[in-house]
Amino acid sequence: MDQQTDLSILTQSTTLGDLTLPNRIIMASLTRNRADPKTGIPNDLHVEYYSQRASAGLILTECSPISNNAQSFLGAGGIYTKEQVEGWKRVTESVHQKQGKIFIQIWHGGRAVNPTTVGEQTFGPSAVAIRGKNKYGQEYAVPKEMTKEDIELVKGWFKTGAQNAKEAGFDGIELHGANGYLVDEFIRDGSNKRTDEYGGSIENRCRFCLEVIDILIEVFGAKRVGIKLSPVGRFQDMYDSDPVATYKYLLEELSNREIAYVQLMEPLEAFRGEPFYEEGDKQIAQVCKTLRPYFKGTLVINNNLTPEGAANAIREGYADFASFGRYFISNPDFVERIKNKWSYAEWDRNTFYTGNEKGYTDYPTYSD
Repeated sequence: MDQQTDLSILTQSTTLGDLTLPNRIIMASLTRNRADPKTGIPNDLHVEYYSQRASAGLILTECSPISNNAQSFLGAGGIYTKEQVEGWKRVTESVHQKQGKIFIQIWHGGRAVNPTTVGEQTFGPSAVAIRGKNKYGQEYAVPKEMTKEDIELVKGWFKTGAQNAKEAGFDGIELHGANGYLVDEFIRDGSNKRTDEYGGSIENRCRFCLEVIDILIEVFGAKRVGIKLSPVGRFQDMYDSDPVATYKYLLEELSNREIAYVQLMEPLEAFRGEPFYEEGDKQIAQVCKTLRPYFKGTLVINNNLTPEGAANAIREGYADFASFGRYFISNPDFVERIKNKWSYAEWDRNTFYTGNEKGYTDYPTYSD
């Protein structure tokens, strides 16, 4: 994969929130399942993996569960026990030693959580299961429709998670509001069938998301808070009947809060083949370009990007940064490869989630 397009715009220093970053290249959150599934404690592999990639303008961690109840990926590094906080401290220290910046992405899996694996009832905004079968070949569980008390409980978990993240030394925090997890489930009307103040109208469906954002702002300050959204993502049976109207409102509210950034997933995503709805690009062909007018702050474009496509999006003004996942998996020196017009190493899908150093910390740099 040799480069032809001028990519220099990607390597320009610029600001995000109240941080000055050395480039516009963000390492996207990536589920890699390298923590002990029983404890969720980040370990030596995490320290090496993230510090190898510290030249990114900003690193976003794997989605980090805020409670045992939140885990839909056993093996993700958690942020709800003291031992997990100590594990993440080692990660942030190693990244900072290389002058890198790192935000944690925190999340609750919602109806995607398997109650069998976590030993607890699955939560959701409504008692609507994901259609189809999970990776174990089982029908997805019907979640418990959250009561007002459940909502307050989970908001408390988000606050504790944010406080733990600050103690662990993270430079900021991103709320996972995409891909069919709890926050996303509240936002979109395909999964939210409530009739109270958390359902029905767009304003009501966005209420939970905005309340959690306000909690994160309380802990970190608005300039250190971001959110990831997937307006037309189909992963985990997600759908909204009017995504432009829904996300226009949500983005305007986020803009008013002056948060550090919004990360938007384009529709051509890695989750092709979801069986129940047409592809998202039939609703919004270009997400960032369509929704850019509704958010005044920093916009991050994400999903199946090439460096060339990312550079063009930034040049055309409908994104300010670009986040990359798979390129960072196989190219720990991805930024240096862009700067020097070096070729990129290919990733091995077979080792994305395998749990050891193979395909995680053993990809060489170009000079190696």
